[in-house]
Amino acid sequence: MLPPPPNLRHRITERTMPMGSPRPFHYAPPMEPYLSVVHHDDDVLVLAKPSGLLHVPGKPAEHADCLEARAQQAFAGAMTVHRLDKDTSGVVVMGMNRKAHAHLSQQFETRLTRKVYVARVWGCMAEESGLVDLPIACDWPNRPKQMVDPENGRPAQTGWSVLAREEDATRVELSPATGRSHQLRVHMLSLGHPILGDNFYAHEEAFAAAERLQLHAERLSFFHPSSGEECLFTVPCPF
Repeated sequence: MLPPPPNLRHRITERTMPMGSPRPFHYAPPMEPYLSVVHHDDDVLVLAKPSGLLHVPGKPAEHADCLEARAQQAFAGAMTVHRLDKDTSGVVVMGMNRKAHAHLSQQFETRLTRKVYVARVWGCMAEESGLVDLPIACDWPNRPKQMVDPENGRPAQTGWSVLAREEDATRVELSPATGRSHQLRVHMLSLGHPILGDNFYAHEEAFAAAERLQLHAERLSFFHPSSGEECLFTVPCPF
């Protein structure tokens, strides 16, 4: 784990989210750990992203602190391949050179990577497992929110299975076959089980039921750009 630069101060900003999402946007990026490295070599950099940290910089100058910037401070060649939402935690891979970046990007495009998430959702799910196959499109009047759109949406599939049941919530494993923006959050909402702590899609009770978004990218596998060997990295779920 790498410490923050001495001149980087804790930043907190607020703005009102677009119409349809009245909850304010708070940006207070976590500073401990500053950068958690799971693995690195000449081609790949694997990190554990904390909840609350932007993956790439936002437009306002006060949103410059992000996982990409922190990675590049320590590893100059690091390049973003895929992204996690600000409030989602978990395992992330970056390319360390242009050839490796292109190789990894192609794997994500052609669905050769495998991603497994853990989430806690509102209510008790009746079934043990299932597949959500619903197209997703941007909800333009309320962007960056997304929505199920059978006519204009892009195909999206999410497999799910129950890990444990709680009194008012269910812990599930989510296996997305596609990587649409907010896919897991929208698909769980479509089942009537929003993810706890979700500031975009959860109703008030579900939002208040957790201090952070209960969504974590626990496992990621891909083929190493140089050796071709399949690599599996795990970051244990923190909730």
